Amino acid sequence: MKLHELKPAEGSRKVRNRVGRGIGSGNGKTAGKGHKGQNARSGGGVRPGFEGGQNPLYRRLPKRGFTNPTRKEFAVVNLEKLNRFEDGTEVSPELLLETGVVSNAKDGIKILGNGKLEKKLTVKANKFSASAVEAIEAAGGKTEVI
Repeated sequence: MKLHELKPAEGSRKVRNRVGRGIGSGNGKTAGKGHKGQNARSGGGVRPGFEGGQNPLYRRLPKRGFTNPTRKEFAVVNLEKLNRFEDGTEVSPELLLETGVVSNAKDGIKILGNGKLEKKLTVKANKFSASAVEAIEAAGGKTEVI
């Protein structure tokens, strides 16, 4: 195959429909917009959510809840992810970031007890779930809240 023989894949290129270009096209005169009315005008149509003057859904439904301004979001790490470290390693948030276990530490690291831990590790994190503490200590490791 040569460069001048290259062609786009069948059906990948579609010709733009040119409206308002004669009655023979089937989209001439009113250009597919029908006769008069709001939708036939330039800039016509209604905004999203507008229901013709009826009270719209977003106003009929009550407001609920609030956004907590002091909310802390933790980066979660499951136990199975800690198996990549050698026995006796001290696993800290810095080490987790370095090795790419977490990409963004957010407001801290929380260790969750999902998976099986086969290594004896000293884990330092901001939070631990009860099952994670249990599993780390069962494997002979230690947990340390920082």
